[in-house]
Amino acid sequence: QVQLVEFGGGSVQAGGSLRLSCVASGLTFSNSAMGWFRRAPGKDREFVAAISWPGGSTLYADPVKGRFTISRDNAKNTLYLEMNTLKTEDTAVYHCAQRRQAYIRGSAHQEDYLYWGQGTQVTVSS
Repeated sequence: QVQLVEFGGGSVQAGGSLRLSCVASGLTFSNSAMGWFRRAPGKDREFVAAISWPGGSTLYADPVKGRFTISRDNAKNTLYLEMNTLKTEDTAVYHCAQRRQAYIRGSAHQEDYLYWGQGTQVTVSS
């Protein structure tokens, strides 16, 4: 069974940090770029960050640039999102996803992603 499972969500005050993890089972990260997306209450799901295979290139949405860092450990089939200086507007359900392509050009296109995790809630309070 193909599965992506996110860990590490929680509640934090503004200015704080969280680290999300995404573990794959039943599939391999090989030859696939990986991405993080989020859905805030009442909003559409939006692109957050992406990383190429095997990990040499990254791409970030403007609202998170300089605060979030995406990384991957291919040996462990695990994707990470380090989130620093969190803001209340970062409150959302965060999803990881596996892309068809190995590269990250066009990573914001959600239709290019094959598998999605169920998400983990991140709540940032003021």
